[in-house]
Amino acid sequence: MITAFINWYLSALTHGGYGLVVLLMAVESSVVPLPSELVIPPAAHLAATTGQFSYAGIILAGTLGSWIGASVMYAVARYLGRPIIERFGRYVFISAEKLAGAERWATHFGSYGVFAARLLPVIRHLIGLPAGLVRLSYLRYSVATVVGSAIWSTVLVLVGVAAGEDAALLAGDLHHVTLWMAGALLVLGLLYWVFVYRPMRARA
Repeated sequence: MITAFINWYLSALTHGGYGLVVLLMAVESSVVPLPSELVIPPAAHLAATTGQFSYAGIILAGTLGSWIGASVMYAVARYLGRPIIERFGRYVFISAEKLAGAERWATHFGSYGVFAARLLPVIRHLIGLPAGLVRLSYLRYSVATVVGSAIWSTVLVLVGVAAGEDAALLAGDLHHVTLWMAGALLVLGLLYWVFVYRPMRARA
């Protein structure tokens, strides 16, 4: 499934350009489980191997898309409130327990928590909901989101560049793309368990 997505994405990037990166990163920052690890590195890989994109352009597009998606999530939570999230959250894998844990995270860490969340899996696409529910300053929320997303996009661009130097990838072996993504997801999963899951469970 991952390989099929990457095949489609690499082809679509030729025509979609930076706009497609913005769109998919906006989706990634919503409730849709689309990992950013599948969006930024392939674009950076094309930049490294074909020169079709610039690294700065990819980082900017990734950051803008993340901010757009995160802003939508914040607005939904702040202006529609907890009832709408609790009613429909289960359809997008947001359980009451997960929402409560994320809300504790946002209350305890504030804008610093939003910044950290942009660097961690799972909670990345959830943090806008508790931030909106606790009415965190939108300006602080946006600044933390933009800075965190820019750093994260930069990290993913570096991964894509490194992947672009993989001889097997240059030969067209997309199996190696899957290996790169699987490795990145494993590391991020470990970070999530240490810095998010354990603290949220401890405060439950």
